[in-house]
Amino acid sequence: MDAVVTAINDVVWSPALVYLCLLAGLYFTIRSRVVQLRKIGPIFSYMFSGKGSDSGVSSFQALAMSLAGRVGTGNIAGVATAIAFGGPGAVFWMWIVAFFGASTSFVESTLGQVYKERDRDTGQYRGGPAFFIERAYRHTKASGLFSVYAMVFAFVTVLATSFLLPGVQANGISSAVAQAWGWPTWIPAVIITILLAFIIVGGIKRIATFASLVVPFMAVIYIVGAIVVVFVNASQIPAVISLIVQSALGVDSTFGAMLGVAVSWGVKRGIYSNEAGQGTGPHAAAAAEVSHPAKQGLVQAGSVYIDTLFVCSATAFMILSTGMYNVFSDTAGEELFHAGPGNLPVDTEVGPAFAQNGFDTVLPGLGSSFIAISLGFFAFTTIVAYYYMAETNLAFFLRNVENVHVRQVGFRFLQLFILVACVVGATTSSGSAWALGDVGVGLMAWLNIIAILILQQPAFKILRDFERQRKEGKDPIFRPSEVGIANADLWEEIADNWERGTPGKNPAEEAQLPDSK
Repeated sequence: MDAVVTAINDVVWSPALVYLCLLAGLYFTIRSRVVQLRKIGPIFSYMFSGKGSDSGVSSFQALAMSLAGRVGTGNIAGVATAIAFGGPGAVFWMWIVAFFGASTSFVESTLGQVYKERDRDTGQYRGGPAFFIERAYRHTKASGLFSVYAMVFAFVTVLATSFLLPGVQANGISSAVAQAWGWPTWIPAVIITILLAFIIVGGIKRIATFASLVVPFMAVIYIVGAIVVVFVNASQIPAVISLIVQSALGVDSTFGAMLGVAVSWGVKRGIYSNEAGQGTGPHAAAAAEVSHPAKQGLVQAGSVYIDTLFVCSATAFMILSTGMYNVFSDTAGEELFHAGPGNLPVDTEVGPAFAQNGFDTVLPGLGSSFIAISLGFFAFTTIVAYYYMAETNLAFFLRNVENVHVRQVGFRFLQLFILVACVVGATTSSGSAWALGDVGVGLMAWLNIIAILILQQPAFKILRDFERQRKEGKDPIFRPSEVGIANADLWEEIADNWERGTPGKNPAEEAQLPDSK
């Protein structure tokens, strides 16, 4: 089975996908006139503006839900893996894919916003790639083809986010806990299952509330801890930056021959971590209550920066400045470089152990516990976010099913499925878990990037409309009829509500109110 998964992974993550991700990000950066830099002010100001409503969550809650999905084991174990098999230069390519990926995230998240729908049971907003793939060209002769494509994406996403990807996160928790406290894998498996069950049965509101409370706290604590380690090793920072850049460009004497694998591992782990182009971000973006789709598109672009430039960089500098890493020829090959001092065993397992040993150089004995707790928060919030994505795509499948009980049973089976996946992931080998996760990420990325390259036009119409209204001194409100965008009828209702001062009016909840007469 491992051989089969590895073979599939090699096909999915061929150089073609690596370069497709980079070139798509470069293209969107040029097409948007570097929106991720030009709009850096609005990117961060809109993160904290607006409020939630009966229909949707606030921009900050949507950001937190998105970061819950982005900030996971990839920010600790993933960075360590990239360094181990791509050399220090892989970090540079993670930065590059984050910069270009911010524009990709803007495009996909804006499309997620503009083509969102109301859930037929709750009246709350739902959206994502399956929705915008199916709706964007519904008025054309190719509508049937796009409907099939949307169903394929929804199926792959349900499979990836309910089984393939949660296993990676659960495995990261169990590995870190085993390294820190020697617990058997079944203990974190049980804890994850109980906590996850409590949160996901509460729906999007409970998920959003949980994410908005936990994600900022965990990110700040982890970054502060990493900064302490880096500060103690401040004299090493110039050398670390030089090592990263020279290794990335193939001019370092030790890692110069690793240019190709540095690009591959940096892009692969960068996409796994920041998820730009993967198609996960639009699900959270679509849930936000905003007056213009471009607002949340900008916020989601900023989430890529937070994930990679802050959290991933904190891990990389902590590992590299302390020398707590090994570099290997490939996933099954010989060691090429052993950076660590005598207290880093040559056979140190690739993953959280790199960061744990790095933290131990400053606060001996605390590194394992600090990283285990941090990774536990990161990975668990990611699993919660994955469930929401899986639920949204299952809702896409079931939206035309008239029997409400059938839809509810479907969601209950999905909840059971992801709980089982977490138990399996927590108790299996890390290599198998990561390989399955890579397959899930890669399949979603292939389908989503091709889709947004085809469907990109509405996103740039929306960006121009947003910039025009801002230039006129307005707080932008989006009406699709004024921009020439079809199949976004919900936004006429949303615009009316914003102009009346009643954003997020939810017909489903109003229908459940007692008759005032």
